[in-house]
Amino acid sequence: MTTRRRLPPQKLGSVIGGVFGTVFVVVNSASSPGALRAILLIATALTVVAIVAALVRLPADPTPPSLKPFGRGYWIVVAAEVVALFAGVRIIAGPLDHPEAGVAWVAVVVGVHFLALGRLWRVRLFLLLGGGLTALGLIGLALAFGGAEAMWVDLVSGVGSGALLLAAALRGALPAGRAAT
Repeated sequence: MTTRRRLPPQKLGSVIGGVFGTVFVVVNSASSPGALRAILLIATALTVVAIVAALVRLPADPTPPSLKPFGRGYWIVVAAEVVALFAGVRIIAGPLDHPEAGVAWVAVVVGVHFLALGRLWRVRLFLLLGGGLTALGLIGLALAFGGAEAMWVDLVSGVGSGALLLAAALRGALPAGRAAT
């Protein structure tokens, strides 16, 4: 009989946050001046190393086989997120003619995703992360529709969101991160 080992939810959340945070920073720092981008990428790499180091040392909480965090509520949130992401980006880039605002819309939708999951799972860290991401996305939308350069939208909504995701991933990977849940 083979038993499948599952990554405990806290560790899985930090891995997911670290990956998506890195993607946000790498993709959205591309419009930044070279020196600034280098600093952002180095800071991201150092944060990822810190997350991995913390995850390796984090004791594994026993995850009961009955725990199913990815139940019906989770899939409803994810389905709504996918629809909102694709529909919103198409409308923003198409009829509204502000493709530079796409990353801001993504930040809003991902933020609302974390607000919903934070409420569903009663995880304070997700509520804080969701509020921050939503705010950065709304600021980015205001910048884009107000005529700001795309670089500023990328920095605020893209890099800023990536930094928040990385910070939450690190917080969740630290033993003290449990207090935030």
